[in-house]
Amino acid sequence: MYKQAAQAYQKTSQVAVSPRELEANLLMKAAARLQLIKDEWQEASLAEKDDALVYNRKLWSILVTSATSEESQLPQDIKNNIASLGVFVFKQTISVMTTDDENKLNSLISINRSIAQGLRAQPAGE
Repeated sequence: MYKQAAQAYQKTSQVAVSPRELEANLLMKAAARLQLIKDEWQEASLAEKDDALVYNRKLWSILVTSATSEESQLPQDIKNNIASLGVFVFKQTISVMTTDDENKLNSLISINRSIAQGLRAQPAGE
């Protein structure tokens, strides 16, 4: 069993992506899940809706915590912007859940896609 786990880790580490690309991929995955729920709002169960919203909220919790930590190398204004976006995402998530309005997902989807696109852009000097 240990050997299999070690082999799986080695295989994964060989195809590892940069942290920026990983974050972009996770944001796009969350956006895709939210888009699917939005597109199938009437047919989707409460559990399916909740699952997509919880996934996005957990992702944003991790992103905000990581970006705003003392160890983060990000400039303070970017930390502040990410924290503000996080607060908006959390409030919008609650609003979607309490109003049963699929159109409120548009902003969450758009934010995730925009941030992912920005993460995938080449930083100046690279």
